[in-house]
Amino acid sequence: MPSFRWSAVDRGGDVVHGVVDAPDRQALVDRLQRQGQIVLRAEPVGGRGSLADLLHIELGVRRGLDRTSLVEVTRELAIMLAAGQDLDRALRFVVDNIANARARAILGEIRDKVRAGSSLAAALAAEPRSFSRLYVGMVRAGEAGGTLAASLERLATLLERERTLRANLRSAMIYPAVLLVAAIASLALLLEYVLPQFAPIFEQAGAQLPAATRALMAVGGTLGAIGPYLLLLLLAAVLIGRYALASPGVRLGADRLLLRLPVVGTLARETVAARLTRTLGTLLQNGMPLIAALGIAKEALGNEAAAEAVEVAAGQAKSGRGLAGPLGEAGVFPARTIHLLQLGEEAAQLAPMALKAADIHEEQARLMVQRVVALAVPIITIAMGLAVAGIIGALLSAMLSLNDLAM
Repeated sequence: MPSFRWSAVDRGGDVVHGVVDAPDRQALVDRLQRQGQIVLRAEPVGGRGSLADLLHIELGVRRGLDRTSLVEVTRELAIMLAAGQDLDRALRFVVDNIANARARAILGEIRDKVRAGSSLAAALAAEPRSFSRLYVGMVRAGEAGGTLAASLERLATLLERERTLRANLRSAMIYPAVLLVAAIASLALLLEYVLPQFAPIFEQAGAQLPAATRALMAVGGTLGAIGPYLLLLLLAAVLIGRYALASPGVRLGADRLLLRLPVVGTLARETVAARLTRTLGTLLQNGMPLIAALGIAKEALGNEAAAEAVEVAAGQAKSGRGLAGPLGEAGVFPARTIHLLQLGEEAAQLAPMALKAADIHEEQARLMVQRVVALAVPIITIAMGLAVAGIIGALLSAMLSLNDLAM
């Protein structure tokens, strides 16, 4: 009897895999469907070698949707459903109009599963690389409450705000980074190629270079000699750091240290607070219970120290202590976050107050980035100017020494 490798979505919406013997593929599909599972793939393994199986498992994993496509798909689905279209027609519209080929293939498979009787949440759960637990949870809540269009609209807004926050942080750092690289490259060029041109001239004249010029040439020679090793050392440090951060304990310690840093830590705290309040407010607004919402929101923070604080606060809230108090005791989030969440709890308006807090924190993060960039650019420019001025001074000293020799 041939063996078949299969994957399916079970009743709980999780993707399960296995290898079983069956008379043929259709018999396996019928057996899985009788068990309440939605079959994603079922193919024979007898015709494959072990190497081919390994390649299929390790290299056949497909990348998911990018953030831009995800926001576009979510917004279009929300618009189509709000206009009264059924889910199948809305999915067909999105599949037919999206430009990204990978996204079209993923969404086409999701539409096929929905047409085969699967819920949208279960179909999305089968693509964990594209749709997070937060995304699937909001869609499942929308389907259960009959408010799928509104849930997708809120989800699209959440994704757009998160993308905007990330884009603002990254774009603001581009100019200082380019300026710093240009400064380092200019100094390296002067030290490595320009200054050494004077050494043969002085040797032919039987004179000695000025002390400042010799010192800079020594610095340039040292950097030129150890430069490749420094690059290798930096690369090794990055790889070791990434490997170490894969350990939960090391990652937790690093994230705690990050939040305590003077300027970067303040910016990180504002960013983490914005993510928490935006995600929490959106989930609560969608009808999700507080404890379940906190369990999903902590995964969107990107900081293990903040996630640990939210997990502890969720346990305290489950025992009736509320949310704001335990979060404040953790000392991770800004005081403004705690105060606004406490006001929301007291007024029974936690969801709208959390969303207002998110607006405030996102604006604070944007302003902080602008201030950091406004301060970093002149500092880099002045430091570069001083360094170049020192090198030019050494060059002028050498040139004046040549004139003295000529006289």
